[in-house]
Amino acid sequence: MHQKCVGCIPGPGETRRNDRGFSASASIPQLPILPPRPPRKHNRLLQALETIETTATMPRPTLRTPLCDLLNIEYPILLAGMARTSSGPLAAAVSNAGGMGTIGGLGYTPTQMREIIHELKDNLSDKSLPFGVDLALPQVGGSARKTNHDYTHGQLDDLISVVIEEGTKLFISAVGVPPERIIKRLHEAGILVMNMVGHPKHAHKALKAGVDIVCAQGGEGGGHTGDVATSILIPSVVDVARQYTSPMTGKPAMVVAAGGISSGRSLAASLSYGAVGVWVGTRFVASKEAGCSQMHKEAVVSATFEDTIRTLVVSGRPLRVRMNDYIKSWEIDRPSEVKALCDSGVVPMAKDMEDERDEVDMPFLMGQVAGVIQKIQPAREIVEEMVQECVDMLQTQQNYLGNGRKSRL
Repeated sequence: MHQKCVGCIPGPGETRRNDRGFSASASIPQLPILPPRPPRKHNRLLQALETIETTATMPRPTLRTPLCDLLNIEYPILLAGMARTSSGPLAAAVSNAGGMGTIGGLGYTPTQMREIIHELKDNLSDKSLPFGVDLALPQVGGSARKTNHDYTHGQLDDLISVVIEEGTKLFISAVGVPPERIIKRLHEAGILVMNMVGHPKHAHKALKAGVDIVCAQGGEGGGHTGDVATSILIPSVVDVARQYTSPMTGKPAMVVAAGGISSGRSLAASLSYGAVGVWVGTRFVASKEAGCSQMHKEAVVSATFEDTIRTLVVSGRPLRVRMNDYIKSWEIDRPSEVKALCDSGVVPMAKDMEDERDEVDMPFLMGQVAGVIQKIQPAREIVEEMVQECVDMLQTQQNYLGNGRKSRL
């Protein structure tokens, strides 16, 4: 799930205006007189301390895939790089919990990128924990979409220098395949490269360019996404990846699953499809550490299955968001205008902003999985619950093998 360019368009839920303003027992004499019970507050404190002590001594569940060994992480759960939302504190919280946090770098200058990485490092419980950085690198010109533009504003090489200098473990291209010279620079610095894809043909293109991992995101995912369902896309991309090897490891290329991943069950399903890990966006939008607004978090929790839509209005590329009146005014009232503008290289929202239309209202980015997310939680709880449920599901499925009655046929 990928967010918008910081500073380019109004924040979710905000309109473009001049002020820019972006939850009685009987007595029993024969019994000895007992001392008074401690105050209830004291009891709660003792209970909390006992819970902490018990939790600290409980063994953590084991869930290890080849991705864990490759990235040196405990669990195969990666935070999606969402600009603003995947902030330093959230990325650090996911890394601290055993997954890998990712900085959503869309719209940052090199200086801002370095600052946000330092914020992440300041929040790490162990400074050696790995982290990733995500940028959007769409093809510009030629046969590319006419609405594509350089999201790095000519600063790609400087941004990559920051990524290298700060010791990033994984670089992710959320949109477009990185230029081969960029992949070469990253590999020479010991940094693995992952590419987001929405179709098997995109996986071929990325792997031929030399990336080590492809992250296949199904159409139900939030932010920029394709239209092939996760359940169909992941196995297909796994089949593609088997035809390639990672330039960094010399081993088969790996696949990470994305799109509709929010629970241990969806993690277990992804592993069953052949993926070695998951890329999780919308579920972490509804986390306490997320850098987005409280309104965005609550919008995820309150969303239903019917509330999201894929639209070209915001960026000129298919983007899944929660429908609001502004998006509805385009997609429902004048859909033909959306296509006509995009075909001519004009992004509808950008046009409205240039025309200073007051009704411009940036929608909240989220995937269809928002329909099952019920509460805002700390990132650590989200990771731990996903892992435990996944382990439980895999153990249950293991019982399906060899324990049934033998057929008499």
